[in-house]
Parts: sequence; structure tokens; C-alpha cells
Amino acid sequence: MTSRLASKGGHTEAFVWIWLPHETEPVVAGLLTKAGKQLQFNYGRSYLERKNAIAFYDPELPLEAGEIPLQEGLSMPGCIRDASPDAWGRRVLINCKLGLTGAEASGAELDELTYLLESGSDRIGALDFQVSAKHYAPRVGDRATLEGLMRSAERVEKGIPLEADLDNALQHCASVGGARPKALVDAEGRKFIAKFSTSTDLFNEIKAEFIAMRLARLASLDVATVRLARALGKDVLLVERFDRERMGNGWLRKPIVSALTMLGLDERMAKYASYEDLAEIIRHRFTNPAATLRELFSRIVFNILCGNTDDHARNHAAYWDGEHLTLTPAYDVCPQPRTGHETSQAMLIAGDNRMSQLRVCLDAAPRFLLDTERAKAIIERQVRVICENWKGVCGEAQLTEAERQYLWRRQFLNPSVFVGAPAEIGGV
Repeated sequence: MTSRLASKGGHTEAFVWIWLPHETEPVVAGLLTKAGKQLQFNYGRSYLERKNAIAFYDPELPLEAGEIPLQEGLSMPGCIRDASPDAWGRRVLINCKLGLTGAEASGAELDELTYLLESGSDRIGALDFQVSAKHYAPRVGDRATLEGLMRSAERVEKGIPLEADLDNALQHCASVGGARPKALVDAEGRKFIAKFSTSTDLFNEIKAEFIAMRLARLASLDVATVRLARALGKDVLLVERFDRERMGNGWLRKPIVSALTMLGLDERMAKYASYEDLAEIIRHRFTNPAATLRELFSRIVFNILCGNTDDHARNHAAYWDGEHLTLTPAYDVCPQPRTGHETSQAMLIAGDNRMSQLRVCLDAAPRFLLDTERAKAIIERQVRVICENWKGVCGEAQLTEAERQYLWRRQFLNPSVFVGAPAEIGGV
């Protein structure tokens, strides 16, 4: 049985395959079907009969027979949307499938099933999408060097059609989320996401993200492992994937859901995403809730201290084992360009307040099971770690003096974040 195609050439259904816990081969789990402007999902009978079957995400897609109603306001299940390409991947696929670039591509869109079925199979998490329920055919790109992938990404970023020999390689990296040019890289028996610079960068965002991630780890946050590389004379950030684990000759794929999915929201509703609401979910559904709440609070503080205002709900995620949620390492902690003194975070912190200020964190602390003194101690330690390790980490990144001055007290430890905070955490 193969997936039917709509009269206009678009797919009308896709079979969803999953890597179950402790397994290195996928099994077919169910069918995603187009119904007007929505995508509906139901599990297959054979999957429901498996003793080791898990829900893609409960309560959104519980293990039950029949078509599962969508949550209010959603056009497709959020846990499946988590496996779909985001801005960069969609841009690559539009280039590959439609041949549109530059201004032509800015308003172009493919249907969601095309994004799922035409992007690569090595996507984030444990799902993949196929036109067949019986035969799994992974979509993998031709082996390409980091330089070749960067060259291909630059063509897309500049609005130039891809070359035939680079088309396949980059297209099958398009399943990775995010807005920044990136590709998938295997090296030294490990899997990485390679992030590239863009022509619109106002400063060296690649090195800035490396510095932020390194300082976050020194401040005892749980963050993805990163390292810097060079290709075509430019910096590349390699982020080791935490959703993969080698097992013998294969790879375990770990199911992951975004905070956007946990909150029952999609991109149109992302502005309503709240750290306090996420904290409520952590209290009731996560492993080690007290430690997880402290970790999430620490991440909010660090985002503010380093100038990362792109902390939207897709940039937070949890492992899902079929019963419990466990916070993944932090990722995409990247200082953002800023022009004014005050700025705000992508997610609400305390009530309807999202201002990038430490005093707002202190207001929210009780929702993270932290009293004022413990919350202040977290802030004070992070400020101290940033100050004490700034020169060393900048040296590790080979940052020029001009680059350091651009980041210091603009992105990192901007005076505005201390406004209204107690004097003892008043910055440097």
C-alpha cells in the first residue's frame, strides 16, 4: 500500500514510523491523513497490539483506536509537528521542489505532508514519515563534506538555485528545526548539527553561541556539547545531538516533544507560551520535578544574562518514554542582536511580564519552588561564573578584542537586566 496523491500533486496521507525505546529499527505506527486544512492521526491495529507500543505523546495522542480529535486550535498534532522542518528546512525544500529562490520563495509554501515526506529521515526525535506501511525506505543524503554543505547552504541563503550534486545532500538535512542555516554531520562515531553563519549576521553569532553554551555549562546548566570548526574560511558550530545514542551497529532514537506541544500551542499561539505554565506541567508530569524546576529557572536567568531572547517554546524540549517527561539538555542558547536598552523574552516569565530583567525572575521564583534567597543565589553564581570565565572562554573561541567588546555588557550582562534587582546582584 502506498500513499495516495491529491489531484494537485500533493500527498493526502503519510504513514508514521517510530523507533520504540531500546530499538534500533523503526516500526509502522499509524496513518496521518489530510482532512481539509487539518491533518488527523490514528494508530494502526498492529501497533496497538504491540506490547512495547508507546503513545507518541499522551494526552495529545493516547494509545487508542480510531481517529484522535485534534486539540483545540491545532491543525495537526503538535507532537508530529515537532518532527517537521522549521523555517530553514522549509526554505531548502521550497528551493529543491519548486525552484523558487529569493523574493519568489518568501511567500511560497508547500503543504505540511510534503514537508514531512520530502525532508530527510534523520530528523529530531524518534518519528519518520513514509509513503508505505510495509517498506521503510530512509531518505538519506549523499555523503558531503562540511565545506560542500556550507556552500550549498550559502546558495539557498543567497537565493541561488541549488546545484544538482548538492541538492540531495542538503535536502535531506532539511528535517532539522530552526531558522539558521544548518546541516547534519556524522563524525568520529557521533552525530552533530552544524550551524553556519549568514550574510545578515550583525556579529559573529556562531562564536557567540559557542561562548554562551560553554559559559552555561560552567554555570552548571545541563547543555548540549558544542565545538567550533572551520569551513571555507568561516566558523561553524557543531552541536552534538542528544536525541541519538549509539547501540552496537545502530542508533537509538529518543522520542522528544517541544514545550510548545506540552503547552498545547502552535506557532500562531506561541506568544502565549508561559514559563509558569511549563513549570506547572513539570510539577505534575516530569521526572525529578524539583530539580527540573531549578534547572528551568536557571536557564531563564542565563538566557537573560547572556542576551538570548529567542527562548521560544520550540527551544525547550523533553524526552518522552511513553509515561514520563524528562528535560533535555539546553540548546539554541544564542545571544541576539539588540539596539535599545530594554528587551523582552520570547516566553512569559511572571504573569504577563516577559521583560528581560532579573527582578522578573525573582517574582516568578515561587512557581519554581524556590524562595527568594535560593533564587538570588542562582543569579549571583551565574554572574560570577560569567565574569570569572569570560576571558578564558573568549580565548577558547579565538574572539578578537573588537568582538569581545561588542558582546560584553551589550549581549552578556547588559546593565538593563539588573534594573530593579537587589543591589547584591547588581552586575559588575
